[in-house]
Amino acid sequence: MSTGFDIVILGLSITSSWGNGHATTYRALVRALARRGHRVLFLERDKPWYAANRDLPRPPFGRTALYGSLAELRERWTDAVREADLVIVGSYVPEGVAAGRWVLDTARGVTGFYDIDTPVTLAKLARGEEEYLSAGQIPRYDLYLSFTGGPTLERLEREYGSPCAVPLYCSVDPELYFPETADPVWDLGYLGTYSPDRQPALEELLLGPAREWPAGRFVVAGPQFPDTGAWPANAGRIAHLPPGGHRRFYNGQRFTLNLTRADMVAAGWSPSVRLFEAAACGVPIISDWWPGLDAFFAPGREILIARSGREVLAFLRELPEAERAAIGARARERVLAAHTADHRAAELEGYVLPVLAMKRGRQAAV
Repeated sequence: MSTGFDIVILGLSITSSWGNGHATTYRALVRALARRGHRVLFLERDKPWYAANRDLPRPPFGRTALYGSLAELRERWTDAVREADLVIVGSYVPEGVAAGRWVLDTARGVTGFYDIDTPVTLAKLARGEEEYLSAGQIPRYDLYLSFTGGPTLERLEREYGSPCAVPLYCSVDPELYFPETADPVWDLGYLGTYSPDRQPALEELLLGPAREWPAGRFVVAGPQFPDTGAWPANAGRIAHLPPGGHRRFYNGQRFTLNLTRADMVAAGWSPSVRLFEAAACGVPIISDWWPGLDAFFAPGREILIARSGREVLAFLRELPEAERAAIGARARERVLAAHTADHRAAELEGYVLPVLAMKRGRQAAV
């Protein structure tokens, strides 16, 4: 894509980060694609819960348009989809199966499904649930762009018939996430939407240590956490933290906690965008373990692994300050070398170019 191409993305949301991690991923990717000379149109379903919580209603990169229904989508954007060099449909797009069918029937360029929730998607398909993607559509997409790498990619090709399943991990924009000089407000913090399958790990690795160490300072930021009344007094709560506050939040912590959804742990090779954001800020990360984590960060040198609250407390209270800072600095170097949005945009170009050349060759031969 060295000369710039027309790209259409149908994604869950780019205007609102409320209750989802998709928006920050799309913002970073679209910004990088636009910076590299591509013309990007992002189409987002206008939903009331996002309309009431839009922290970036008019993204200053690419072009964003809202649509109210599939009929409006087809009426307004058929020409754009037909003429685009690349059309991407994302996971969790409302009525995604129908929207995907329309894209696959309409687009003449390269088509891709961008799955920011691959293990969840495959678990749904195994149960016969086709909420936003049908199993029959997977062979029709030219590319399956997966948040999850490792063995899942082979499974997508072998079991589901994808012609090309490749990783397109989340990323970070280093212009937005970087270290800031400030006295830490918290010893350990966590940023993420409430999820029942992550809650036991949050209890073990943050709330438990908070109860054991009353002098420590802890914080949890994210929506939808239930009010149980049993929250430790030294663990603060932030109901929603828009992306504009993420950098300051990370830089206000001595350590930050990463927790992984159960489906992601089972699949492995599923780095959260929060990992890359925190690392870009130079904040040392304490994480649960999952297969493939060591492909992104070196345990003990660039990231700390904890399997119990006792191990978390040892890091918080016993790790020398110089080593704490060094771990954060090494993680930042790793992210800047391999996991920025520009890296992802370049990877996407590399995936698309040969497929686009093949399609154009076929069309010219007709």
